[in-house]
Amino acid sequence: MNPYTILFIFLGYTTLLFTIAFITGRKSNNEIYFRANKSSPWYVVAYGMIGASLSGVTFISIPGEVGTSAFSYLVLVFGYLVGYAVIAQVLLPVYYKKNLTSIYSYLSDRFGDYSYKTGASFFILSRSIGASFRVYLVVNVLQVFVFDAWGIPFIVNVALFIALILLYTFRGGIKTIVWTDTLQTTFMLIALGVAIYIISSKMGLNLKSMFNLVVDSDLSKMFFTDINDKRYFVKQFISGAFIAIVMTGLDQDMMQKNLTCRNLGDAKKNIYTLSYLLIPVNIVFLFLGALLYLFSYQFGIEIPSRTDDLFPSIALQHSGAIAGIVFLFGLMAAAYSSADGSLTALTTSFSIDILGLNANKKLSEKQKVRTRKQVHICFAIFLLILVVIFRLISDESVINKLFTIAGYTYGPLLGMFSFGLFTALPVRDKYVPVVAILSPILSYILSSNSEYLFNGYKFGFELLLLNGMITFLGLYLLSLRKRS
Repeated sequence: MNPYTILFIFLGYTTLLFTIAFITGRKSNNEIYFRANKSSPWYVVAYGMIGASLSGVTFISIPGEVGTSAFSYLVLVFGYLVGYAVIAQVLLPVYYKKNLTSIYSYLSDRFGDYSYKTGASFFILSRSIGASFRVYLVVNVLQVFVFDAWGIPFIVNVALFIALILLYTFRGGIKTIVWTDTLQTTFMLIALGVAIYIISSKMGLNLKSMFNLVVDSDLSKMFFTDINDKRYFVKQFISGAFIAIVMTGLDQDMMQKNLTCRNLGDAKKNIYTLSYLLIPVNIVFLFLGALLYLFSYQFGIEIPSRTDDLFPSIALQHSGAIAGIVFLFGLMAAAYSSADGSLTALTTSFSIDILGLNANKKLSEKQKVRTRKQVHICFAIFLLILVVIFRLISDESVINKLFTIAGYTYGPLLGMFSFGLFTALPVRDKYVPVVAILSPILSYILSSNSEYLFNGYKFGFELLLLNGMITFLGLYLLSLRKRS
């Protein structure tokens, strides 16, 4: 593909983002940055959160994963329905009743300052690693397929990308993110639809024949019944429910968008609408994945050793210019949606939870805004450093382990919030960080030795539930000591 065409696409898309940022960032203050004045239309938030929920990992990885997991991921998505219902009926009423800006403030009210700082710190750690991984995944594709040919160093590529995100989120914060998310979602879905149309056309398929071909193939298998298989459908469904709870309901990035809705009723509409929309969207992603493999088989295209490279290689090397252009638009949307909300949420959590910015009455509003901007810049630099580190490691197994470890930190959050919401027991607050640290360590040990300890059983996503249960038990033990 012509380098100037790619540059034009990149500049055009970025211009759209900055236009939205200019409109939404006017007369910005901390209230607008953190909560968008609680004036976001719920349907705009719901639509935009589709792209935020999918991100670059889904855009690239889910189609490639079909080759090894078939359609089993869809069972996980059905589990989301249960998780989102819990968010709507249990978590959102608490957040709105307490009028929270950072959801981790709840832990301060319920347990104390140690628990509060621990919850926020675990989110900051997990989101920093997770966001950096997602940015690395997408930017690395652009580097391999585009920028290496121009001789542009990876660090320049990443620095430009992070700088652009920094600039368009700098003033408007979450208010800008709510509206740019709608743009990201639109381009991701357009890219998805056009990719399916182009690939099926090259295979000589119409809609009906494409559907039948995918359904009749082994790639469409949804239910795996071996209990020791990570894809076992019961584990997938239960895991999906808890993944939705922790990675949406207990995640500042996702909840900050929900909390910009005008009231609790609108926030519930947003969550329920999102949960149902994610089902057809993920079905289409899985259909695309199956088509990519069937397309490769039909035309004798070698399947990449890294399944994440399947979609990019076919779109950019085997499907023509239009497919490549549309893929790049979708990829940029996925990349931006992976990082912009994370940068804003990290800034919000660190400013409010760690620095106590909102509660500091010694600072003027102008000083608070200046501090928030400094935090915003520091996190942008931090994300840049982490992405470069991922590149320097250049070991996929190590990177995946780091990403997995980041996911472990959601378990303590699940245990802490569950204990707070479903019991009235006090705890010894200063020991909560010890429990929160030991829980993922014990979970990792059990997971690494599960086949030996549990007669061949392999943990999948349900490890998150185990992690949360260990934290819950630890807090219960602390509550016994507190009462004694």
